[in-house]
Amino acid sequence: MPAYPAPVLLELLRCPDPHHAPLAYDREANCLTCSQCDKVFRVEDGIPVMLLDSVKEE
Repeated sequence: MPAYPAPVLLELLRCPDPHHAPLAYDREANCLTCSQCDKVFRVEDGIPVMLLDSVKEE
């Protein structure tokens, strides 16, 4: 069973790109998606991996 990020953390997180747009959490896919640039950040053991080098663009 995957670990999920804390709801308070999800409210604070923003995209690391210069626009710092809010992120949407997909619990089923266990990832965060930027609302502006559509970059997808994976979540491992409840910890978002916010490295721009490791993103998928949707």
